[in-house]
Amino acid sequence: MIPLKDIKYVLLDMDGTLLDKYFDDYFWEHLVPERYAEKHNISFGRAKEELLTKYKAHEGTLNWTDIDFWSTELGLDIPALKEQIKHLIDVHPHVIEFLAALRKHRKKVYMVTNAHYKVLDIKLKKTEIGKYFDKCITSNELGYPKERIEFWEKLEKVIHFEKDKTLFIDDLAEILKSAQTYGIGYLLHKTRASSKKSDTPHCGFTVLRDFGELLDSF
Repeated sequence: MIPLKDIKYVLLDMDGTLLDKYFDDYFWEHLVPERYAEKHNISFGRAKEELLTKYKAHEGTLNWTDIDFWSTELGLDIPALKEQIKHLIDVHPHVIEFLAALRKHRKKVYMVTNAHYKVLDIKLKKTEIGKYFDKCITSNELGYPKERIEFWEKLEKVIHFEKDKTLFIDDLAEILKSAQTYGIGYLLHKTRASSKKSDTPHCGFTVLRDFGELLDSF
């Protein structure tokens, strides 16, 4: 599917791609509304409606994944709430095997994520996948979300990858389109982002359902 023997750089998203997005979905769609409803003495349904409006207002911006911003915006200790359910953080099937194979074949491997650095720290400690990466880079660090071309421009200056020898894997079509516009050579759309939800990709990119599909591509 992908000629990994010809690829020198591998860029990997975290949430939904390497890690099961169920943790994030449960957190923002259930736990946060529950705590928000308790704080404001309103129904769970009304809390979800109010939060959805707030979420959408910041979608595609750095605020979207900035848990310090959301702590202030919602009046809740978001990092502490994430710690409460960190047992739900889990790696997708065959991710560890794929990362180990990348290291074995001496690829340059980078995590590129919109996740806030505090969330990144929680998830790396829980999963122990950090050891497989040359560097983990957050959009907050570069000043732009991955949906923006400026993210890729700054990323190239930081890690000096060659576009035509680079593979990027993400679960969001909008981000893949941004990488495509920038000229990244190989792109894969990771489906089954959450183990609890079904999805039907219609974004025009080659689909990766399970990392086991790539293990014979080296």
